[in-house]
Parts: sequence; C-alpha cells; structure tokens
Amino acid sequence: MKLSKIVLAILFFAVQVSFSQSKITGKVLDANNDPVLGANIILSNKSIKQKGVSTNSDGTFSIEINTEGEFTINVTYVGFNTITKNIIVSKDQDFDLGILTLLESEEYLQTVEILGRQRNDYNSDYSFSATKIAIKNKELPQAVSSVTKELIEDRQAFQLTEAVKTVSNVALTGLYNHYNIRGITQADDGQMINGMRTRQYYFLQPITSHLERVEVIKGPSSVTFSSADPGGTVNMVTKKPLVEKRNSVSLAAGSFGTLRATADFTGPLNESKTLLYRFNAAFQEADSFRDVVNNNAILVNPSFSYIPDENTSFNVEMIYNDAEGNLDRGQPIFGVINGEFDLNSTPITMNVGASNDHYKTKELILMANFSKKFSKTFGFNAQYMKQTWDEDLAEHRVDGTAVDIDGNVIPTLARMRYDRRQQFWETDNYSAFFNYDIKNDDITNKLLFGYDGTRWERQIGAGFLRARRYLTVSGGQANYDPSNPSNFQQMVVNGVTMPVPAVPHFNLEDPFNGARNTNAYNLAELSIPANLNTSNGIYIQNQFKIGKFSALVNLRYEWFTDIFDYKGDEQEFKTSAFVPRLGLTYEVTKEISAYATYLQGFQPHTNTVSLSPSAEGFFWAASPGRFDPLESSLIEVGAKAEFLNGKIFANFAIFDITQKNILLGDTYDLDNLTTRGEQRSRGFETDISGYILPNLQLTASYGYNNATIEEDAIPEFVGERIGGAPKHNANVWGRFDFESDSKLSGIGLGLGAQYVDERFTWYNPTYSTDRVLLPDYTVFDAAVYYKPDNTGIQLTLKLNNLFDTTYWLGGLNPSRLGPGAPRNVLLNATYKF
Repeated sequence: MKLSKIVLAILFFAVQVSFSQSKITGKVLDANNDPVLGANIILSNKSIKQKGVSTNSDGTFSIEINTEGEFTINVTYVGFNTITKNIIVSKDQDFDLGILTLLESEEYLQTVEILGRQRNDYNSDYSFSATKIAIKNKELPQAVSSVTKELIEDRQAFQLTEAVKTVSNVALTGLYNHYNIRGITQADDGQMINGMRTRQYYFLQPITSHLERVEVIKGPSSVTFSSADPGGTVNMVTKKPLVEKRNSVSLAAGSFGTLRATADFTGPLNESKTLLYRFNAAFQEADSFRDVVNNNAILVNPSFSYIPDENTSFNVEMIYNDAEGNLDRGQPIFGVINGEFDLNSTPITMNVGASNDHYKTKELILMANFSKKFSKTFGFNAQYMKQTWDEDLAEHRVDGTAVDIDGNVIPTLARMRYDRRQQFWETDNYSAFFNYDIKNDDITNKLLFGYDGTRWERQIGAGFLRARRYLTVSGGQANYDPSNPSNFQQMVVNGVTMPVPAVPHFNLEDPFNGARNTNAYNLAELSIPANLNTSNGIYIQNQFKIGKFSALVNLRYEWFTDIFDYKGDEQEFKTSAFVPRLGLTYEVTKEISAYATYLQGFQPHTNTVSLSPSAEGFFWAASPGRFDPLESSLIEVGAKAEFLNGKIFANFAIFDITQKNILLGDTYDLDNLTTRGEQRSRGFETDISGYILPNLQLTASYGYNNATIEEDAIPEFVGERIGGAPKHNANVWGRFDFESDSKLSGIGLGLGAQYVDERFTWYNPTYSTDRVLLPDYTVFDAAVYYKPDNTGIQLTLKLNNLFDTTYWLGGLNPSRLGPGAPRNVLLNATYKF
C-alpha cells in the first residue's frame, strides 16, 4: 500500500508541468567561449519576486513566465562577475538574450560560513573548518576532499557512509558510521558538524539531506579541532541560506521497504535581503537486507541568516534528528563461533537480533555563528553549539561459544547476551577568534588569535541491564567452568546435558528472529557513572603570502580534563600539549600549486570521547585517562590544480602518518595495560573531479597506504598490517547528459565503481589473535536520469550493486562482519522550483 501511494505521488509529481505564455532564453559562455554549466539565472520584477533556473551543459537556459512587464535578470556564477540586464516582455512574446559572457572575478570568501554555497557541481573550492576561516583548497597545504550535495544527489547517497566512499583512502570498517582513513582506523566516536565536535556513537549512519558538503580533512587536525583522529576527520557542513529563492522537494521508494521524502526551501524573508532562511526536512522509513534490521529517521533543520551590512553577519540553526533502528552487530560467522572460519557458513542476511530489539537516539543541536568587521583589516568571529543526545538500546548479540556440561563445543548453537542501555549526553562547543588582515600588491597576511573549548557530560542516570554467560546455582552469571559443573544450573536438550545460559542460545541451523520474552532473563543491574570531559585550547595562526610563496603557521596549546564518576567518587585526570602546524605552498603556475606540510595530533585516552578496542572495557568501569595521550604526526607533500576556471579540480598527495601511545593489553584490567603501541601509515592518493566535457561530469580517486604495526605487546604482530586498512582503494563515478539538440535530450546516464583491497577486520591483529583477512571486492552502480526541459522535475532510477556481488565492507572482528547490500533499486522524483 505504501509503495503504491508513493508511486502514484511520483507520477502525479511528474505531470505537474505549468504552461506559460512567454519564454526567455539565452546562452552563457566564459571568456574562452566555453559553455558555463550551472550558472544561476535569476528573474524578478514587481509581480514575480524571484524565479531562477540554472544553465544546461551547453550553457543554455530557458525561463517561462505568464506575466508581462519589465524584468531584471541576474546571471551569477562563483568566480565570475555578475551580469545584470533589464528587459521588457510583452504578452505571448519570446525573448532571446543571445550570448552572455561571464568574466572572471576575484571571488569573495566570507570569514564565517553564513551564506550557502553558490556552485551546483561536484566541486567545492574552499573550506572553513581546516583553518577556522575560509581558505581556497588550492592554497591549503593539506589534502581536503569534499563531497558536494550535487554528487550526493546524483549518487542518491542518502546516508553518510554512501557519500564518503568516493574519497581516496577512505574505507568503511563495517556496518557503522566508522572509517579507516589513510590506513588509520578512527578511535573517536563523535562527529564533526560545521567544524564543531558532537557526541554520539557511530552505530547508526546519519542521513545527508541537510548537508551542503561532506569534508574529509586528511591527517591529524588537532591544531584546528580538540582531539582529532590521526588518519583524518569527517566534517559535515550543513546547508546555509541563499540570497536567491530556491526550493525543492523529493520522494523516493526502493528495495528493502525504503520510503523517503525530503524538502529544501531557501531565500530572502524581506525585500532588502538582509534576512534569509533555509528549511530542510527529511523522513525515512527503511528496512534492510539484513534480518530484523531497520533504519527510520526524522530530521528537521531550520536556519536563519541576518546580514544587515557588509560588516556584520549572524546565523543560527537547529538540527532535530530522531532515529530509530537496530544496532546491527553484523553477520555471525558459524565457523568463528564454533569451528574453523568460513565466510560462507552463514548467509549475509543472518542477524541474531530479535524483532523487539531497538536502538533509538534523539539529538537536538543549536548552533550560532557571528561575524563582525570593525575595519577592513580587523574582525571578530564567534561560534557556539549546544547538543543534547539520548540513547535507548535493547539488543541481542553473540557472546561466544555454546558448550555442553563437559565443556565441549556445541557446533550448532551460539551463546547469546542481552543488553538494555540508556545514556543522556550534553555537549557544549565554544569558539572565538580575532583576525587581522594585511593586503597589498606584494604581500598578503592573515593573522588569527583565538580560543575554543568543548565540554562533554554524560549525565547522571545512565545505566544498563545485562544478561550473559551461564546461570550459577546461586542465580548469578559466570563463564562456565567444566571442572565445577555442580556450581551451574543444568538442562537437557535433545539428549544433551548443558549448563543453563542466561539468554537462550541462538540456533544457527534453525534461526529465530521473532519477539523474545526478555522478562524471563536474569538481568543484572549495572550503572554507568556520570562523566565530564573538558577540552580547552588557545591558538595563533598566520597565513601569509609573498609573491608565489605562501605559508600557514599554527601553534595551539591544549589542556584536557577527564573526570570519571562526575559528582560521585570523582577520579580526575589532566593532560596538556602544544600542537604545531607548518605548511608551505608554491604557485607553480596559475593553475597548479605544490605544497608541503608538517603537523601533529593530540588525543587523550578516555571512555567518554573515544570508543576503540583500547577503551571499550572502561565504558563503565574506570577511566584510561591516566595513560599518556595518543600522539600523532603527519608529513605530507603534494600538488593541487584547478583547470578551466575551476571546472576541474585535481590533487595528489604523498603522506607519512605515525601514531603512538596506543593502549595495549587486557582492556578490562588497568594493571595489564601499556602504551607501547605504535602504528605508521605511508602512502599516496589522488582525486579528480569536474566537467571533463560540457555534458560529462566525473569524480575519480585512488589511494594506496602501507599501514603497519611498529610496536606491540605481542612481538610477532610487529610489521603486520593494521586492522581495517586496505592497501588499495579506487572509486569512479560519472554522469553523462545528452545534448539539448539530441533526440535523447533530457536523459542522463550515471555509472560508477568502487574497488577495495583485502584487509583485516578492525580488531585484528593488534587486539585479537584471530587472523582473518576479508577478500577484496569491486562493486558497480548505475543510474538513469530524466529531466524534461522547463519543468524543474528530475526522475532518477538508481541501481546499486549492478552485478549482485557478494562482498564484505569490513568488520570489528571475525564473528561480527559487515556484509554489503545485494543488488537493489531506488526510484526518486525531485521537483525544483
């Protein structure tokens, strides 16, 4: 019923084409007479406040109107001067503006991201988060890869994991929102939103409908963020208000019970265009190819910008994200549990969860940005974020091997555990800096001095109920000891005597995923102590340019406090560090720049900021903050290029990353831990994106890394590969649109592929003696687009995993693997007006 309704809605959507009486046409070229795709054409007069379209791949555009009179037309495109024309249109008259030539301009970059991005292609040529203020990627001596909303839309990448897979040297570690970047697996489980750190687990994959772009800032970035992963940071940038009116709605339906709807509205709220708004909303109801797994979400994201003059700007936005699904721990491999490892011992659909399991999270974020220029050279910027995040979990998961009364493995059964958990988090972020700019014919100097701080609090009231292992005669729970069978309750099943499990076993040969009576479990009550972490940093940054040379110099002093059992029997741990960065850039030609950089990272060990194999055991028992913090460093050299006035972007980087003070040993016993661990990753990568032809847009990447263990508590692991790190990965995606004079005008084709090399699961080999290597894979995706002229409608038919390949994205350990989805289809209808 739901699918039929959505299909009818899509069909209705497609035929709502308004008929107009007059048509305004033209063609936009650059100074080289090349067509400009995606230029914004804005039409307005007293009766039509604003009507906009974008140029096609051949530079042409067409606007239909049903009124007459005097109109103003503005033609805008990032990097070019605006063209303004006034015309008079009579009733039923077509008006051809002819050739409109855009000339290059020095692009104005706002100091704080208050206004939305004007471009509508696969490229983003600047970043705010990498240096606190806007800097063109070509001038930044560090690799930053951006996935724009246009690429997200063309690939129908509704979740973050689907978006970032086009970036070089980025690989999933399994079914979560968790990545291996440049051979280093993330240890931090917060997310970056608009350059500010949040707090939530990576178990559910966030949706992307409200994002302008996703930035992957390669290498440790602790000079910019407090506590940052050595391999790289994924930063989500939300959509900001635009000066011109743009609206879009979309409906989608697809495989695995997927239903989606999104809306995006933006524009001015007053005639002077000093008050702007943007409103994003999304709804998803989706099951999965995995048994009893779903991912439902409601997201609402309003945003307002107030720009009274060129010296003052203010933006405030709110994100409400209510997600409900299942914590999918992955495919249980029969052999890992009860015998020899065999990837094909269970189907990729198998999940040990019950239909009454759930994972619910509710997140509310308020962000505010303020920018004030006191003069042409001196300004102030401030940013604040408040986040609350609640977690409600109920799950069944594999706990190990099932045994009989003599301790012999029962090969058809898996021992289970059951957890109910609730947590309540509150996070605050503060950032403020002064900037002083000097610019003349020979020298440009941008000086920043600032402070930022983050406060994470896990509030009082968190706790969980747990049932696991086997029941003792006294009613407790313990690992089974075959030398003392009389200490355990016993039962007989099919003639086999076995200890009574705290949670009924999962039958691997006859799986049951229905509702389970958890009230019958012997649940132990466990509290999760409140925790408080504070991180503060002061920094100075200077970006200066002399001729073709430029340099970016940073020095940050960070101090960090971890209070375990906050407001109880407090245990407090403190640490601090100086974090430097030095980057040099040389403009080889107008299009190409070369760079070299050195920077360091700083990441304290804590069970409230990081969730990694080293800290997992301290989730509720203690704090690892007493150990030396994780320290990292990056040496990187590379080149960046922009061709055809920014139509094509390319970068190449060679890197060497080292991280040390990795916690090793028994994660449930502080006395057996050591910080002897050290890892190193060396490699190179390249990314290219843009319009190869006026009607062919392409993004492609390749990454290689040699990620190895340098020091370990187990000597034979030294020299082995880091868990979760493929040596090679490659990605390509392209969209081809048929020319407007073709018989296939309005039709586009998309095709892409992803290759990921073989790799260990995340916990291997450092944190487990199981040595399992997952096979490499290549997966193809395809799409067909239909975009009728002058309708604002686009229909997209996307086919994922075109050849129905069986593959594994990754896994935490060999008994918790993340299989990739089999072939699936999605139909989407979008209307822009």
